[in-house]
Amino acid sequence: MSASYLELKGIRKTFGDTTVLNDVDLSIREGELITLLGPSGCGKSTLLRCIAGLTELDEGRILLGHTDIGRLPPRQREVGMVFQSYALFPNLTVYENIEYGLKMRGEGKAARKSRCEELLALVDLEEKRNSYPQQLSGGQQQRVALARSLAVQPKVLLLDEPLSALDAKIRKSLRTEIRDIQRRLKMTTIFVTHDQEEALTVSDRICIMNHGNIVQDGTPEALYTKPRTEFVARFMGSYNVLSRGEALRLFGDEIGFSDSYALRPESVRLLPASQGALAEGERGYRTVEGKIESISVLGNILRYFVIAADVRLTIDLLNDGRSLREDGSGGVRLALDPSQLLVLEKEGA
Repeated sequence: MSASYLELKGIRKTFGDTTVLNDVDLSIREGELITLLGPSGCGKSTLLRCIAGLTELDEGRILLGHTDIGRLPPRQREVGMVFQSYALFPNLTVYENIEYGLKMRGEGKAARKSRCEELLALVDLEEKRNSYPQQLSGGQQQRVALARSLAVQPKVLLLDEPLSALDAKIRKSLRTEIRDIQRRLKMTTIFVTHDQEEALTVSDRICIMNHGNIVQDGTPEALYTKPRTEFVARFMGSYNVLSRGEALRLFGDEIGFSDSYALRPESVRLLPASQGALAEGERGYRTVEGKIESISVLGNILRYFVIAADVRLTIDLLNDGRSLREDGSGGVRLALDPSQLLVLEKEGA
């Protein structure tokens, strides 16, 4: 993959007195799938619309290859977009929806037919070619929208929360299909979502946005294991975010210098209160007495809420039938690995 296939430089957008995008810079490699992840109102969908040309930039440049497309009309940008609402034509069949962009480009009938057949097979909708959108499930409609965007062979594909209207089971299946298609086509793709699990599953790289800025970007593994700030730690999962005082009570004096720290819920060992010495591999751990407040079953994970040293912690253990259960008193011991305590930067640092 080559560097900087799509490059955003100093992107700014305001609506009235509200700054929605604040000097956003981002470089995307050819064939890469980037996810813009963040809470509602952080600017991720506006950034996508600016790239597509549906929202006008106030300042900045959008370079696709060596061409500045930031002031071109949408139809000249060679960018395809799939919307959350699908935006299919209700009076056209599946085949006609996919064919529409090719017709607008003046493609010949034989070329249109060849391309539509290829895409119907790609999204597994060959048997639905003559169906209308209202006769399809939500997942099938989204696959039609994806095929329609791919029909004109865009250089960049933009996906604006494409799965948010679907139920959980279909969403998980379809995100895998989208990722498989993107990899097969080696399509440069920007995917917008507010769902952390979705971002971790589909992305080559995740850009976390807040208040119109990209506050951290990296691979899914790097972002999950090494969040830089409290916002990222809280947003990327169920991290325990601790004040300096809380970290001192749990880990003692050797915790580095920061006002805040993070501890992954799966990095804490939970032991029966009666257990004596730690195992050989846990010699460097620090133990603290605690009490189980409650337990939630999350499928293959048991999530414990435990009070220890006046700190409320979330602890995740595998639900393998041997996991520790409350014995009536709720008393437990926590084994804490000091190497798993992450020092967080101040927001905006």
